Amino acid sequence: MTTNPFFSRAMLMLSAAVWLLAVACQKQDATPTNNLTTLPAAVPAPAGNPSSTAQIALGRALFWDPILSGGRDVSCATCHHPSKAYADGLDLSIGVNGQGLGSTRRFLTPNTIPFTQRNCTTVLNTAYNGMAADGSFNAFTAPMFWDNRAQSLEAQALLPIVTLEEMRSGRYPEAAALDSVVARLRHIPAYVTLFQQAFAESTPVTSTNLGKAIAAFERTLVTTDAPYDEYLRGNTSALTAQQVQGLNAFVATGCNKCHSGPMLSDYLPHVLGIADNPKLATSDSGVNGTYAFRTPSLRNVALTAPYMHNGMLATLQDVVNFYDQGGRNGGRAPQNPHVAARQLDPLLPGRVQNTQAIVAFLNTLTAQSYDRTVPTTVPSGLSVGGNIR
Repeated sequence: MTTNPFFSRAMLMLSAAVWLLAVACQKQDATPTNNLTTLPAAVPAPAGNPSSTAQIALGRALFWDPILSGGRDVSCATCHHPSKAYADGLDLSIGVNGQGLGSTRRFLTPNTIPFTQRNCTTVLNTAYNGMAADGSFNAFTAPMFWDNRAQSLEAQALLPIVTLEEMRSGRYPEAAALDSVVARLRHIPAYVTLFQQAFAESTPVTSTNLGKAIAAFERTLVTTDAPYDEYLRGNTSALTAQQVQGLNAFVATGCNKCHSGPMLSDYLPHVLGIADNPKLATSDSGVNGTYAFRTPSLRNVALTAPYMHNGMLATLQDVVNFYDQGGRNGGRAPQNPHVAARQLDPLLPGRVQNTQAIVAFLNTLTAQSYDRTVPTTVPSGLSVGGNIR
């Protein structure tokens, strides 16, 4: 049988078109992992502070004990509570001279204490801060806070103790804060015993060991089983079709240029020009007065509203809409009048693809299997968690 050359050519063209369509569909549906990776199961503790059961027990007690605050009314857990995914649900936190938990927290009267300067970030998974997409990690240089002013969990744990509005109040000068707290701990027999069990030293109750113990406890507060992680590990049913579309849109829009690696953060400061929180007496100019703030992790982001460094965006949809406008008011000037358009980070997308799908994807970054334990007592005998009732 003779083959019609025109028929053969048509079939070849049709086959090529079908192949191109299949490739296009494959690219559209493929998971664009790029620089997005899962969290490792093991928490990398530094060689200088290997975790032990005794250290973790001590750190847990310290985390919940208001003995660390100047007025004995605030603990780490006041603003990092398990019922709030180890954040507090406020735009700006209320530290010393406050009462209540989360949205019910308020200042007592009279009051001269300001709100904390920035939005409280969760301590869940901060053990992984600084981990790169390839898994490389140095716990002693891990960046902390919105301006990267502290490196390591050990350093981060001590800074709230010396900060006026967070834990110190006006009971003692900033320079005397750590020594004052250590002196208190040395007068509590239960703490002396706990420090002796955790640190084999002649004088174990020190500010250095205080930071080490809290850091050891915080390294237990990890969540590695989000649907997103399960999906990247090969469980294709872990995400819905819309959530996969959101993942693809997240990458196509360029969100992963800053929200990358296992923590979905590059840990670098960027100028976004978001408006100041009106509760602040002065404008917050960020890193070195540049109005740059560090890329936050997106881990468990659905649980930690409101958003941005000053809590000015209430929902994830608000956040995506902000990026869709390139950080500008109606596509014109930056929201913050202290920031010029030329200062805005060039990585701001300007337009965001499929915003609802991206929000659906962001919800897949939430894990549920983290420690929610609230101790019944603390060694000081004070109210567990501080004045949170």
